[in-house]
Amino acid sequence: MIDAYEDPGTPDCRGGRRYLWWLVTRQPWRSVTGAVLGSVWMVLLSATPYLMSRAIDEGLQPGDMGALAGWTAALVLVGAFNSWLSIMRHRVMTRVRMDANFRTVKVVVGHAVRLGAALPRRADAGELVTIGVGDVQQISLSLTVVGPGVGAVVAYCAVAGLLMSVSVQLAAVVLLGVPLIAVIVGPLVGRLQGTEAEYRERQGVLTARIGDLAGGLRVLNGLGGKGLVGDAFRRDSARLREQGYRVGAVTSWMQALGVGLPTLFLAVVTWLAARLAAQGTLTVGELVAVYGYVAVIVRPVAFFIECGYQLGRGTVAARRVVGLLRLEPEPDTGTAQAPGEPSVLHDPESGVRVLPGRLTALAAARPADAAGVVDRLGRYTPSEATWGGIRLDEIPLAQVRWRILVADHEADLFAGPLRELVGGRGEPGDTQIMRAVHAAVADDIVQGLPDGLGSAIDPQGRNLSGGQRQRIRLVRALLADPEVLLAVEPTSALDAHTEAAVADRLRAAREGRTTVVSTTSPLVLDRADTVYYLVDGKVAATGTHARLLAQEPGYRALVARDTDAQEVMG
Repeated sequence: MIDAYEDPGTPDCRGGRRYLWWLVTRQPWRSVTGAVLGSVWMVLLSATPYLMSRAIDEGLQPGDMGALAGWTAALVLVGAFNSWLSIMRHRVMTRVRMDANFRTVKVVVGHAVRLGAALPRRADAGELVTIGVGDVQQISLSLTVVGPGVGAVVAYCAVAGLLMSVSVQLAAVVLLGVPLIAVIVGPLVGRLQGTEAEYRERQGVLTARIGDLAGGLRVLNGLGGKGLVGDAFRRDSARLREQGYRVGAVTSWMQALGVGLPTLFLAVVTWLAARLAAQGTLTVGELVAVYGYVAVIVRPVAFFIECGYQLGRGTVAARRVVGLLRLEPEPDTGTAQAPGEPSVLHDPESGVRVLPGRLTALAAARPADAAGVVDRLGRYTPSEATWGGIRLDEIPLAQVRWRILVADHEADLFAGPLRELVGGRGEPGDTQIMRAVHAAVADDIVQGLPDGLGSAIDPQGRNLSGGQRQRIRLVRALLADPEVLLAVEPTSALDAHTEAAVADRLRAAREGRTTVVSTTSPLVLDRADTVYYLVDGKVAATGTHARLLAQEPGYRALVARDTDAQEVMG
């Protein structure tokens, strides 16, 4: 199987079936071994009725006990050998499926890393969870066709050849019967792919809603919106259930036909063979052999239907994976060099100009407006933003990311020791970490954890409160020590006392370096050198916090909630 550090290769993203074929070709020897073992195993299943017919015709019927014992011994040996083959086939096919599973996981995770910050803007969390939980598993199951699927074809041809030596009429029925079954089941496979694709899409939507509901439950409850979101979840859940019933209906028909049609096929061939035996055309041993051959071929026919079912579902899952892999990261066509010294960041769309070495605040009635400015200045969305007079999109992305850091208040927190969680791209010592912890007023967090900096943090910081998570994110941003720090709502979950302390220490920690914060907290705004008041995404006023409070009623109403004063002045 693929090693944890092995390169998974470049997947074929031209379609679902091509991706599945790529998974097969990435492990050629294992795939060939599975096909050979599956073929030999199924062919030897058809050897059992042949040996049994020889034992009857050459030993039991003429009374030759030696011949009977010889053919019986051969039957036992073949059965034992085929049992061993079945074990080996299962082992090989398990490895084939596990390789496909792990390889797909590595490909998806690797591509998600390459997409980086563009991923949340290109694919929602529900879709990614559905791919990771369901689609990857379904893709691996569909590769069953490599072993038993190929073996079914070989066994079908072998049994048809054996029947040809007994009766051309019976061989013709077998040769024509299986294609007829394929014609009957074929349309169901196409229908299954359609219903399965819609089911997977709805599943992704519902998974995303569950994540949103779980992440914002406390806020929703406080705003009284929990019931509204709950109703939407119930509606989406009902739609998913109805679509699941449609998938189940098609699946049940395929499984019923997978059992019923081969059994009916067995009955028809057995009836014809019995008539030929009654007419004296077949011997008793040949009649037993024909029954055995057809009983054996029931399994390959059932595998045909099962493989078609699994391959249909696997193709749908592979299409979803391919859809994700086709997403391209932000093109990096920049060739201009970044400014050699701290320079002005300018966003023409809003009118914001960030002077180097200063603490600048963005206050907007709609948080999305301030976040939009930060995204443009951090080059996370296409814009005409400039840095030192040079367009950001003309500077190589690596230079922008190294010197300009966007610290989002909802940025992911990965599981692991606190020391590694906040270390980021460097390997800071404990002394350096504790300085950043103090600057973010997070000393109490470290002291309250059982092992201090070595304490394990759950994924997304679930063992921390909202305010603690926010301060840990700030610690991580301060340790990165970027030339330009763009922080989105860094204190929104903190109480007033802690917020004031963070504002003071943040200013001191970033002294002489460019820092931009989006906030409407007067405690933070009061520490800023320059405040931009944004209305509808545009700069409406600029100045210090004190001047804007005195001269801008809209700003005062926003940051001080002083609506009465606004009405009096009006």
